[in-house]
Amino acid sequence: MAILPYYVANLNIEATYAAATGHYEQFPGLCFVDTLDNTYALRKHYGHMDNLFGALSDDNVKRIKTQNSRTISVIIGNPPYNANQLNENENNKNRPYPEIDKRIKDTYIVESTAQKTKAYDMYARFFRWASDRLDENGVLAFISNRSFINSRTFDGFRAVVAEEFNEIRVIDLGGDIRANPKLSGTTHNVFGIQTGVAISFMVRRARQKGCRIFYARRPEMEIADEKLSFLSHTRLRDIDFEEITPDKKHNWINLAATNFDSLLPLATKAVKATKKTVQAQAIFKNFSLGLVTARDGWLVDFDRDHLQQKVEFFCDVYEKERQRWLAAGRPRDMGKFVDRSIKWTSELEDHLVKGTPLHFDQASVARALYRPYVGAWMYYSQALTHRRYQMPAFFPGARAENRMITFLSVISSWPLSSLATDHIFDYCLLKQGNGATQSVGYWTYDKNGNRQENITDWAVERFRKNYRTGNGRKERPVTKEAIFHYVYAILHDPEYREKYSLDLKRELPRIPLYPQFWQWSSWGQQLMDTHIGYEAASPFRLNRVDVPDENARKTGHAPRPMLKPDKKTGRIIIDTETTLSGVPAEAWGYKIANRSALEWVLDQYKEEVPKDRTIRERFNAYRFADYKESVIELLGRVTTVSIETVKIVLGMQGAARN
Repeated sequence: MAILPYYVANLNIEATYAAATGHYEQFPGLCFVDTLDNTYALRKHYGHMDNLFGALSDDNVKRIKTQNSRTISVIIGNPPYNANQLNENENNKNRPYPEIDKRIKDTYIVESTAQKTKAYDMYARFFRWASDRLDENGVLAFISNRSFINSRTFDGFRAVVAEEFNEIRVIDLGGDIRANPKLSGTTHNVFGIQTGVAISFMVRRARQKGCRIFYARRPEMEIADEKLSFLSHTRLRDIDFEEITPDKKHNWINLAATNFDSLLPLATKAVKATKKTVQAQAIFKNFSLGLVTARDGWLVDFDRDHLQQKVEFFCDVYEKERQRWLAAGRPRDMGKFVDRSIKWTSELEDHLVKGTPLHFDQASVARALYRPYVGAWMYYSQALTHRRYQMPAFFPGARAENRMITFLSVISSWPLSSLATDHIFDYCLLKQGNGATQSVGYWTYDKNGNRQENITDWAVERFRKNYRTGNGRKERPVTKEAIFHYVYAILHDPEYREKYSLDLKRELPRIPLYPQFWQWSSWGQQLMDTHIGYEAASPFRLNRVDVPDENARKTGHAPRPMLKPDKKTGRIIIDTETTLSGVPAEAWGYKIANRSALEWVLDQYKEEVPKDRTIRERFNAYRFADYKESVIELLGRVTTVSIETVKIVLGMQGAARN
């Protein structure tokens, strides 16, 4: 809490009043208090008033109590947008608000079907507080993050506000840079930030039943000045709103009119949670997000020995801090106590409190698929990996065997993508940044290491019933392995991806039952073998030209890495000495999320200055020159994989209708 903004706000209110009326008058209503902690006056859910800030003065306490006793009919705000802090080294995470978070859990979360929710975002907390504080007749007006409009993680929020208010009007100002990389934060966003912005008016009328929802969207490429001009010169009644009729899943915009709900669910939270086989009505019993290390610089490396050095250093620092913490009498304020030369997370601090010892373990070093067609060594540890989700059920150890179908669809702004692997994989495998790569595996393992097939008997029965051959002909029984391959093929079908594009951004995939099951299963097996076996693919013969970089050689330096694709000419500029040419046009056509497979490889091998200070000063050993020849060979192999993938996918076109 900062006191300066409190005084500035007070001065602004008094100055604005003086300018409007011609005379100065003291404003007696401003309160110095953490709004979210002051839950005493909530309309239906009484909480408490924290006296921490009220105690600054008796007058401030009086102001807070006076405001709490009043009926509030209008609440206006521009709440903060941040959701959480992964890196404890920032030492700036959100305060906990147990009462507001309980209200969110009992309302927005209960009504949500999302696998993972960010409904505890700060702006959602203020929506919850304001909704409860507002009178039975009133208006809530917020400028906020726009994600509540169409994000699946806010489906419960949309359901609840439609119950709690009688009229909702939303002006969507767009500017979501993460959803559309063609936009610029400084050019297209009204606040010059990465997060999209919306203005919402939520009206409550005690005597009105039901809720009408109205939506207006500013043009996607409209620049910030144009948006601000529109807001300055347009009255609310003059805005051309579209009235929305939400679907049964509480979607407000981009409503899909498809038969998606009639398809077989790939996986569901309910099936994952059930222990009864008869209730497992989905193709796969279990599914999982990829691993979140929250410290990739420490736990991921192209070089196994270098990874070991980093992890050993990390464990040594942690152990010294654990012993020092014990000797200091277990102080509660962990944020200011521990040595921040390593990257802490809340989970790691919990391990310190529990007394968990950390030592480097060779058995925890695993080969991982870090990005598409980019393998790396990863330290697969319960204590050091921030989030493992259900991955231990698929890979109980670093050397466990399995095949995974990873996919990027739900809560993603990118179209459906899918990639098979037989390794553990990163959360951001298919989308760098905010990740959310999901997966289903062929095998699952119990706590004793026993494995069982992850495809349910319910799924086998449904497939066999649909593809049964009649007229006395001998049946070819559908197997779980064939279903696994069939699913992988469907996730690559361009017609499927296009037809269900909106559905796939909101839910886990559902699988149609196409004619010619065995043809689709065969395509899926070909794709899976090609993608998992990319490191053994025959390298495509690319033309290599080396022209010595005399300046680099004179100074004794390696050529400067470039790693730039030139799709128009079919070239790849490796560095200031080497260029590859002859990349077929179809190779660029194999895209995973927002870029081609070749571009994923080029991006991951660039030299970058590590953000982590300790990594930067102690362990910044990566030099592209050490990997140049292996990367050139990898590019040849991925070119082969890309051509083969495009060929198989082209063969699928029209097959779903035959």
